[in-house]
Amino acid sequence: MVEIAAIIPEKIMSCSCFGASNVKRRSHPPVDVDGESSNPLDNIKHFSYNVIRSATDDFHPRNKLGRGGFGTVYKGTLKNGRQVAVKTLSTGSKQGVREFLTEINTISNVKHPNLVELIGCCVQEPNRILVYEYVENNSLDNALLSQKNKNIRLDWSIRSTICMGTARGLAFLHEELVPHIVHRDIKASNILLDKDFNPKIGDFGLAKLFPDNITHISTRIAGTTGYLAPEYALGGQLTMKADVYSFGVLILEIICGRSSSKENWGGMQKFLLEWAWQLHEEGRLLELVDPELGEFPEDEVIRYMKVAFFCTQAAASRRPLMSQVVDMLSRKTKLNEKQLTAPGFFQDSGGISGEPSKKSSTESSSFQISSAADASFTQVTPR
Repeated sequence: MVEIAAIIPEKIMSCSCFGASNVKRRSHPPVDVDGESSNPLDNIKHFSYNVIRSATDDFHPRNKLGRGGFGTVYKGTLKNGRQVAVKTLSTGSKQGVREFLTEINTISNVKHPNLVELIGCCVQEPNRILVYEYVENNSLDNALLSQKNKNIRLDWSIRSTICMGTARGLAFLHEELVPHIVHRDIKASNILLDKDFNPKIGDFGLAKLFPDNITHISTRIAGTTGYLAPEYALGGQLTMKADVYSFGVLILEIICGRSSSKENWGGMQKFLLEWAWQLHEEGRLLELVDPELGEFPEDEVIRYMKVAFFCTQAAASRRPLMSQVVDMLSRKTKLNEKQLTAPGFFQDSGGISGEPSKKSSTESSSFQISSAADASFTQVTPR
């Protein structure tokens, strides 16, 4: 059963009141001087396909910002001078226009400082295009993990802010928003950074627009196996705790400055999480820290890494809620490290440590799982 923290009523943002009956059936809505039209639902702006083409210079390659599981993203400039990010969605969505607009309208009403704002959309057959706010420093993957941008130096103050902001954004999606949203694909390329390097989570809510297998396929193609919770990758068990697991891996990436799945950690065929846990057991956790980080508070960095281990516990029920993670990172909660057991992680080859696991018919990898009994998340001790 998915654990849901108590919700404070005044913090709830209702997203279920936008019915499909409000859709006005127009194949080509009127466009104003800026290329925007009034919304047939509530808050979402409509852009014509020609306006999108003009803004992106006909989707010119030089304006391409990146490509993800749901589609390609381009930088665009509207006639009023506003810069935007244009995501051309893949053709995997099976929904009709009315259903698509209803879902998009719901997403457009989700507002939080650590979530990318959806401005509008273009729905002209066969095109499905989303228009987002433009985030100046691209993705965390581009700023920190890519070898092309090693000239960008992120000190510990910025990295800790990225961790905390991302945690707050996820806590909002999981626990304050109604209905709750499970992201499914938390990773560095989906964490965008504004001009001050504050994090904004992108692509939230898009999984509902696509069949379940689309997210699985895109995750494999993106090479992000290192982010996947064992119960999700092997058994298809998707809960908010799968996002918590991915966030734990993300913390370790932010601290070490390298991708979780593209390195042979420790000179062996190991993923980042596996290597980090070995260093923890050997009392050498600080060896994981990015040499480019410069000066940093050792106790705080170690604390963040231990929070990452809590997030990546093999049994989903042992992982904290994201609201608890926020408290753990902000020192509002003392970590009860006696409850910490080995994380669950994938191995491309070799045996399985701990209890045996069931493999799905489509998954050849194995994962290491703690042999500790399945129990509730650690009894945290307040300071």
